[in-house]
Amino acid sequence: MRALVRDPERAGELAAYGVELIEGDLGNLDALAHLTVGCQAVVHAAGAVRGNCQDDFDRVNVAGTAAVIDMLSQHEAPPRLLLVSSITAGQPQLSWYGRSKERAEALLAGRHDLDWVIVRPPAVYGPGDKEMLPIFQTMYRGLATVPGSPEARISLIYVADLVEALVACLDSAATRHQTLSLHDGREGGYNWHEMAAIAGEHWGRRVRLWRVPRPLLDLVAAVNSRLARLTGRAPMLTPPKLRELRHPDWVMDNRAITQATGWEPRVQLPRGLELLNIPAL
Repeated sequence: MRALVRDPERAGELAAYGVELIEGDLGNLDALAHLTVGCQAVVHAAGAVRGNCQDDFDRVNVAGTAAVIDMLSQHEAPPRLLLVSSITAGQPQLSWYGRSKERAEALLAGRHDLDWVIVRPPAVYGPGDKEMLPIFQTMYRGLATVPGSPEARISLIYVADLVEALVACLDSAATRHQTLSLHDGREGGYNWHEMAAIAGEHWGRRVRLWRVPRPLLDLVAAVNSRLARLTGRAPMLTPPKLRELRHPDWVMDNRAITQATGWEPRVQLPRGLELLNIPAL
């Protein structure tokens, strides 16, 4: 097993599992050639999640995907490609990130010469997560900060379930040329009231909802975007990201992936909070 890494010193955990580290990035054709030669499957999960314009995301999410596809096309027997996309690809008008993911997926449309499958995860959480984990840590302290409507619904997936789903997709010929979604087994996902109630029951305390004032978030996002133009640093919270966070329906469907692979999730949010072991973090 091999992994493309920009900094091998920060990938020690992968090396400890016996993964061969290939130093480089998606723009390094020699590294991509070394990465893909002789392999049976490629999981392309690299992506930019921060940026201040469409090009910031397209450079990695679109051009990087194109580089992987081009490299695989040069193989006499191209390995299977699993593209880890995003739930946001289904609503590309909301954000630069979502549009870049839709464009990356479009690169595979009509590529009957390649064996590919696209997976669109919902919000992923687990140890080391940098987006959902802070939300749960805040809930542990008794507060849930809500960027939009408390009634907005979202599907979740625990990282171990996601990994098992990706393996199942690679192992099943029935997933060829499919775009598949997935979730943790809770039909209809969760709204903020339900997540707070589950967290409160788990930790034995009340978790209050605080709907962050819209003007405050708008101001923070606008300031982040302006500062990014001056500093060159890629921000996370921008006006397009806010549109993602305020979208009322990020609910996914498991039926197609289960039918194609037999995979079923094992970890819903109550069990996921146990596995996070947040007080020890």
